[in-house]
Amino acid sequence: MAQPGQTVPDFEAQATPDQTVRLSDLKGKNIVIYFYPKDHTPGCTTEGQDFRDNYAEFEKLNTLVFGVSKDSLKTHQNFKAKHSFPFELITDPDEVVCRVFDVIKLKKLYGKEYVGIERSTFLIDAEGVLRKEWRKVKVKGHVAEVLEATKAL
Repeated sequence: MAQPGQTVPDFEAQATPDQTVRLSDLKGKNIVIYFYPKDHTPGCTTEGQDFRDNYAEFEKLNTLVFGVSKDSLKTHQNFKAKHSFPFELITDPDEVVCRVFDVIKLKKLYGKEYVGIERSTFLIDAEGVLRKEWRKVKVKGHVAEVLEATKAL
């Protein structure tokens, strides 16, 4: 499991458009990985749009952005196209990446308990070290906070 101040364990996952993302292949770039519950839902759409609208700033900081949920690659491709996301979305149906970052949590909705992704974001430096984590993220103002932390690297 990834811990702040430590190197993030390598992982491999499928991402849009139809590629394999391997963390070890991304050395030399900062990485923002944000986990969200579901494509095409209001909070997840707003969060993705905020990352989209600030993407040029992340690029200037040598930073890649990836969104991660358990949705299928096809659903991700539709979500990405509909909102013109300039970054890739990782599909994690088997929770491999989710487990690296410990984002699968017991949640409650309308009195029912279920297991799902806790909205979380992680900032990894160019050497592969986890520098900052945000858990139980509230969407409003979150991307600005991530951008400020990225500038501080």
